[in-house]
Amino acid sequence: MQYWLLKTEPETFSYDDLLREGQSHWDGVRNYAARNHLKAMAVGDRALIYYSGKDRAIVGVAEIVEAAYPDPSIDDERWVAVGVKPVFLLQHHVSLDHIKTDAQLAEMVLLRISRLSVQPVAVAEYTHILALGGGPRNG
Repeated sequence: MQYWLLKTEPETFSYDDLLREGQSHWDGVRNYAARNHLKAMAVGDRALIYYSGKDRAIVGVAEIVEAAYPDPSIDDERWVAVGVKPVFLLQHHVSLDHIKTDAQLAEMVLLRISRLSVQPVAVAEYTHILALGGGPRNG
């Protein structure tokens, strides 16, 4: 299993939207590096959902349920989407400010290539973020 971080703006597509839909596609990515990360995803991989914009925090976890396929939001074969479903919201958001000051997260791609909308996350980083977030939110 691999781990990823997917960026979204909550006004555009929030974790609540994903919960309501039950399953959706992660589309609209128009950066070649991010697209290559989408192509590398496999069914069963987990993704941290990160709110960019003013909130700037990891809020929950999703699972990849469909590997890369042509992006339905554009008629251009270069771009792909993946299917995702919600797994759980974190009890506490893990803010970018906290990530920046946490020595265990100092090497995260999020801090080195901050504008990349789809990025890999190391196993140790993923586990640490789940601990910081208090694990799954009940209810």
